[in-house]
Amino acid sequence: MSALYELSDVHRIYRTGGGEVRALDGIDLTIAPAEFMAIEGPSGSGKSTLLQLLGALDVATSGSVTFDGRELASLGDRDLTQLRAQEIGFVFQNFNLIPTLTALQNVEAALVGQNGGRASRRERAMALLEQVGLAPRSMHLPTLLSGGEQQRVAIARALANSPRVILADEPTGNLDTRSGDEIAGLLRSVSKQYNRTIIMVTHDPRIAAYSDRIIFLKDGKVVDETLLEKKSNRNAQIVADRVKEVGD
Repeated sequence: MSALYELSDVHRIYRTGGGEVRALDGIDLTIAPAEFMAIEGPSGSGKSTLLQLLGALDVATSGSVTFDGRELASLGDRDLTQLRAQEIGFVFQNFNLIPTLTALQNVEAALVGQNGGRASRRERAMALLEQVGLAPRSMHLPTLLSGGEQQRVAIARALANSPRVILADEPTGNLDTRSGDEIAGLLRSVSKQYNRTIIMVTHDPRIAAYSDRIIFLKDGKVVDETLLEKKSNRNAQIVADRVKEVGD
């Protein structure tokens, strides 16, 4: 199976008044279709920068980032916008829902511009909410939903255009333990049942343990990689041990 993403010797350098910041420093990485990958690392390690490059929201200073064989640096603004709209869904820590719209309307908003009328958009949005287990709450405003429920709406919205990739930036960061586990489990189900590639930034070893593979970043470099055992109760401890070793 060919890779979905391939990164070769990727550097991202930010120029500042005091010199330069090497946010990414020689990243080599391959990500397969339908893989659920977690990115861990301390603050300032380059996690968010890497996610921005994968989401075609930023460009590397040097090196190569390809998506499905296409070199992202060679694409124009119009092609990049189309790529983000059609191929990539985004899930954020703070949910980013429109507070004046219901759960259903928030998902419908992501479908504007697709073929078909309002009725077909509403039907599609309801099906997505049912897929994430939130159809009974479809007419509620975000303020009437729990944090976990709001994140389910955000995941449904991210799935609206049937993207091949979902990029999740600390998707459980504002949730309690139980809700965080439910969201991580939902992301894993989306990956496995619907063949979506999930790339998730997280600081929580327990949440990272839901993934297939974890890469650890430090000072802009990949310093470790862990493949997790399928359906193993030991995964959370494996990840916690690797975090400690990498941190040391």
